[in-house]
Amino acid sequence: MDVLVCVKRVPMVGGRIALTEDERHVDTTMLGFTVSPHEECAVEEAVEITESHGGTVTVCTLGPYEAAEQLRAAMAVGAHAAHLLETARDDFGPVGTARAITEAVRGLEASRGLPFDLLLFGNEAADTGDHQVGVRVAHALGRPCATGVKHLAVANDRVEARREYRGVEELFVLTLPAVVTVKEGINLPRYPSLPGRMRAKKAPVTTETPDFQPDRLQMERLRVPRAERRSAEILGNGEEAVPALVALLAEWGIVG
Repeated sequence: MDVLVCVKRVPMVGGRIALTEDERHVDTTMLGFTVSPHEECAVEEAVEITESHGGTVTVCTLGPYEAAEQLRAAMAVGAHAAHLLETARDDFGPVGTARAITEAVRGLEASRGLPFDLLLFGNEAADTGDHQVGVRVAHALGRPCATGVKHLAVANDRVEARREYRGVEELFVLTLPAVVTVKEGINLPRYPSLPGRMRAKKAPVTTETPDFQPDRLQMERLRVPRAERRSAEILGNGEEAVPALVALLAEWGIVG
């Protein structure tokens, strides 16, 4: 069972999200980078599948030279090989990204002499919310695809993919080779061990430069959803706050 997992290098945001002046990118001036959470789970799922069935895990990403760090993080938890589609451009949209990954998959499969049994993607990108890439790659390669998956089971030449939709569980049975996009929560990603980190640090990362073609689909801007505003009311200080507190508790029905 040979699995290819496509991951994305995204800003490591722990608090308020700030955008650049043109509102087309997340401001990463003071941020580090990581792998999208959905794709961390995709890597873990691939590693678990190969631990059970044998085979290899290859991770691939489109991004700058520094994105090799995210590929090595995947190798530290069990991936066997890494492939970087290196580009300094930051205007690869979902269409162009899918096109570049499709060509890379075709090239890797040609060099292997056989297709990957399973292509795994995160269901959506953590920074821009794009959820098109996996579907577009599946369409371009002519392979069956299931999205939003929360449970995978591989047996013989097929994969069973389950997801929830409006409170109902849906089951898709796909003939391999296939493409699946997974959601965070399908598993609990493992932490890399020290030996794993050391192996990943020395492991080779193959590189190619993808062709860029402008998307006919253009992003206008990003929008940060307005956060719910909270406020606090000071009832008083010390003993003088007691009457106001009692009145408030009575209003809530806590005291009579």
